[in-house]
Amino acid sequence: MNPKDDLKSLINEIIAKSDLSIYVKEYLKNVKMNNVIIISFGKGASLMTNGALEILEDKIEGGVVIIPKGGKRPKGSFEIIESSHPIPDENSIKAANSIIEWIKNGNDKNNFLFLISGGGSSLVEKPLDKISLDDIKVLNKLLLDSGASISEINTVRKHVSQIKGGRLASYVYPRKAYGLYASDVPGDILDQIASGPTVPDPTTFNDAFNVISNYNLNDKIPKSILDVLIEGMKGNIRETPKPNDKVFENIKNDIIANNELILKHVSNLLSNMGYKTIILTSRIEGESREIGYALASITLDIINKGLPINPPVAIIIGGETSVTVRGKGIGGRNMELALSWGLKMSEDNNKSRAAILAIATDGIDGPTDAAGALISGEDIDYIKSIGIDIKKELKNNNSYYVLNKANLLIKTGQTGSNLNNVIVIAIK
Repeated sequence: MNPKDDLKSLINEIIAKSDLSIYVKEYLKNVKMNNVIIISFGKGASLMTNGALEILEDKIEGGVVIIPKGGKRPKGSFEIIESSHPIPDENSIKAANSIIEWIKNGNDKNNFLFLISGGGSSLVEKPLDKISLDDIKVLNKLLLDSGASISEINTVRKHVSQIKGGRLASYVYPRKAYGLYASDVPGDILDQIASGPTVPDPTTFNDAFNVISNYNLNDKIPKSILDVLIEGMKGNIRETPKPNDKVFENIKNDIIANNELILKHVSNLLSNMGYKTIILTSRIEGESREIGYALASITLDIINKGLPINPPVAIIIGGETSVTVRGKGIGGRNMELALSWGLKMSEDNNKSRAAILAIATDGIDGPTDAAGALISGEDIDYIKSIGIDIKKELKNNNSYYVLNKANLLIKTGQTGSNLNNVIVIAIK
């Protein structure tokens, strides 16, 4: 039983189980649709579209698929737009306008199939009229660097957009539509996935303003955005559509895939290897560095005290931690979590008995070419031996540099999926 080797063997399994085409096909087998127009966007857009093609075949009349730059293109004849993530750009505006045109040009016989996955908030954007694209870019950068959760970020995004927070549904009404969502948010909150473009929005302008205030961004965000939020709270700008709004009468929205599916698959694989398994949670949130330290404490108690369970054991976690960017280095939430775990583990004599895998199912951890990291407790000793000050680099948010030097990064390339992050700790 070698924890690091066992975890390495899971990587391809995690990616394969994240294939969104599988879940689209399973859902559509039980749905009767004709004259279908596909509107697909997010990191999983191509795979979800391919799944729909296999089931619906000649029932599809066309549509538009918005993918990240450099992502794999879907099969079939669709309008394809390569857009920007994690910060919107001109292509994000182009994507939104194309979606609206496809909807407007459809007729009463058309059924609209929305295939939506994480990343859609950036890939598709149409700001409210008073807000410029440059202002949206600034807002997104500030939110992403603030340490705010994805739910908090998307609460703000919904209230500065013409299509997020259920507003896209108003373009479809009264025609029939399905919204198939692949969840990348902790807790599988439907209205937060890609900022819920076809889903009723329970949040308000007041909620969005509170996020800005809680992270001390009032004096940093562009004036146009602050003005919109204030005017919205006064009732001078129409709220996002709520659950009882008529625009949702003919739209059926469902989550077809989530992080939990991956965690259960990983649990079964590790059980077959001889580990006792605990799925701790599928909705971890919080500062990556602090979560890493906390998980190391749990690991050490298992090793040294048999609490809460005697080894061999595998702790399995899913969700999305966050990083408050204070330094100028390069890294990602999974890399920073894994490195923090390793740093804490290195203080114990039994550090060689455990390893951690922290991976993003989309293959992209932060603004890097890595999906995450695979670290044993011993690896930290090697990093120190080559003269790297780990604590200093963590303060600079420079986890990629450290892990790359030690050859501990996982590089899968873009997977075409997005079912959040998977963290596994194996203890022999």
